[in-house]
Amino acid sequence: MSDWLHFIKSFQSYLKIERGLSKNTIENYTLDIEKMTAYLSENGIQVNPVQISEETIQQFIYEISKFVNPRSQARIISGLRSFFSYLIFEDYRVDNPMELIEIPKLGRKLPDTLSTDEIDELIRAINLSSNEGERNRALLETLYGCGLRVSELVSLKISDLFFDEGFIKVDGKGNKQRFVPIGNTAQKYIEIYRMQRSHLSIKKGHEDTLFLNRRGSQLTRAMIFTIIKDLALKINLSKVISPHTFRHSFATHLLENGADLRSIQLMLGHESITTTEIYVHLDNRHLFEAVRAFHPRN
Repeated sequence: MSDWLHFIKSFQSYLKIERGLSKNTIENYTLDIEKMTAYLSENGIQVNPVQISEETIQQFIYEISKFVNPRSQARIISGLRSFFSYLIFEDYRVDNPMELIEIPKLGRKLPDTLSTDEIDELIRAINLSSNEGERNRALLETLYGCGLRVSELVSLKISDLFFDEGFIKVDGKGNKQRFVPIGNTAQKYIEIYRMQRSHLSIKKGHEDTLFLNRRGSQLTRAMIFTIIKDLALKINLSKVISPHTFRHSFATHLLENGADLRSIQLMLGHESITTTEIYVHLDNRHLFEAVRAFHPRN
């Protein structure tokens, strides 16, 4: 599969340099291609990206559909489509073998939203006497208070904090920067954590990283997932939650309290308002209250 490796590395460079995509996005594209190369290897199919046919790819898609859900299947198809479009762009191929392969139809899957009481309960469950207690409280308050993606949270810098102005600077998808308001609660707990942080032995290169692990380097995304999962177990929360649940709750609570979609879109860093509409869950009660409050017949 050395031929594939060459094309994959070239594709990665294109995504990074030409399209300015983040490391995480590039890794996801790569994983999609590697799933197909693993299938080819396991079945003894010796073809390179220039030679592979639509029929072979269709068979691969059929096989993975037995093991992955439609949403994951759609993402893999989308990743492969981008890869072969790149090969056409670079004149390696004249056709895209993904052109006639349909993406499964997906319904809008709305993740669980936490109530303010549930968020408070999760944060109260943090053991503040532990070495990581103040850090964990500060990062959860920031996650919920600013609606950040987990990748944005772990890469947040001290130099990105503009507390006098009430904002933080966030490096979002595709290295696009935005300024997000930060409330007094999150500011207070970050400042408390920073006093504790000053006693850490910080590794070179991480002096400006806000949230650090016990070894003085940047936290991983997986660590944030673990912190949240452990707290959910601790309070016997029945919902399946992740860092993104806090982001979704941030947007939902703002909308329910009167914020407009355009403002939420800017704070979340969505390019399209359509994306914001997918992330923001409007329950029937909220819709009913809106009609009752604002329709002239009521």
